[in-house]
Amino acid sequence: MNVLLIGGGGREHAMAWKIAQSSLLDELYVTPGNPGSVRHGRNVDLDLDDQKKLRAFLLEKRIRIVVVGPEGPLVDGLHDRIAADKELAGVVTVIGPRQEGARLEGSKHFAKEFMFRHNIPTAAHRSFGASELQAAIEHIEHTPPPFVIKADGLASGKGVVITEDRKEAAKVLKDMLVGGRFGEAGQRVVIEQFLKGVELSAFLITDGESFKMLPAAKDYKRIGAGDTGPNTGGMGAVSPAPFADRDFMQKVHDRVAAPTIRGLRKEGIAYSGFLFMGLMNVNGEPYVIEYNVRLGDPESQAILPRLRSDLLDLFEGIASGTLSERHVDVDDRTAVTVVLASEGYPGDHETGHPITGLELVRDAYVFQSGTAIKGEQLVTAGGRVLSVTAFGKDLEQAILSAQRSAALIVFEGKYVRTDIGLDLIKKPSTKGTPQPVK
Repeated sequence: MNVLLIGGGGREHAMAWKIAQSSLLDELYVTPGNPGSVRHGRNVDLDLDDQKKLRAFLLEKRIRIVVVGPEGPLVDGLHDRIAADKELAGVVTVIGPRQEGARLEGSKHFAKEFMFRHNIPTAAHRSFGASELQAAIEHIEHTPPPFVIKADGLASGKGVVITEDRKEAAKVLKDMLVGGRFGEAGQRVVIEQFLKGVELSAFLITDGESFKMLPAAKDYKRIGAGDTGPNTGGMGAVSPAPFADRDFMQKVHDRVAAPTIRGLRKEGIAYSGFLFMGLMNVNGEPYVIEYNVRLGDPESQAILPRLRSDLLDLFEGIASGTLSERHVDVDDRTAVTVVLASEGYPGDHETGHPITGLELVRDAYVFQSGTAIKGEQLVTAGGRVLSVTAFGKDLEQAILSAQRSAALIVFEGKYVRTDIGLDLIKKPSTKGTPQPVK
């Protein structure tokens, strides 16, 4: 079958790499793609907002499945437009929810209300609109710190502020609701109860009726070592996470995944594709921090190499309504992903620097995101430039292999967090009781 993959980041490079392994694949097209995805398919330039040209492309190339990598097109209703097109109906299956289902990511207020309606464990919250600044500030004044303030809409993973200071919290609220920080995404804010624990990214794939759990991962959002500094789109990931044992993941399945899919069915929300459940492990109990309606980045670069099953076969299960009959097989080894970023990210950073050393990497996968071709030279073209994923028989070996491979790649201003995964390594204390490394 022929497939169109939408997106151009590291997640989409990893997805293209995985889809290309399928014996079911005839042709893979990627839009816009990047210099890495072109190794696995054909990069094409498509205007997703031009329905006439999109329809012509899908029919001409006999596309059977459209896989949407990023959340933007889903929140904007791409699935709805394809499904409503009479010439495409029954011909093309979209992997990714319709606009109503995409609200789980597109509106944190909607997601929180959905969780409460279906008894899915999450932090207590209040939401406030642009005209409710004073009420939001008063809520902060009567709430114990830390304060968790989230822009309601899409903010590229950077719309969350956590602070202990009431004055700073009030300023953040003013900046979002009145000052235009995060634009329309910040016109409504959600203020949440702070949950203390360890974060986990859990994933499933669904046809709207049945679902299959995929590998989970712990990602690292802060720019600095020891989880310091501002949030980024993600600086690394570890899969599996040692603290997410079988018992914990069973709780995730029973208390989060299953009631979420049941809730979508109950509310008549058609949903097909991936669901990302951002969780907090609080003393062994899962609480939902957020939903995303797609795979994560850089978690995809860690979990897809662990997925032994044919990804395109799972997509075909969605297209035919037979996902329940498909099997998900996972590599037991640990995968560690480290992101190579441009100096200055997530703030201002330079681009156009030559990248060398990729050919030296032998024992790891390199996925491209912020890259471009200048002449015949691969150069930097974004904040997060590359991600390197390596396997190990245990966490320590995977960390070492990933960092060694990352060190072989060179470009001016390269920045890598060298502590990815180290917080999960346990070592004996002087009292003989295993303790996590701080």
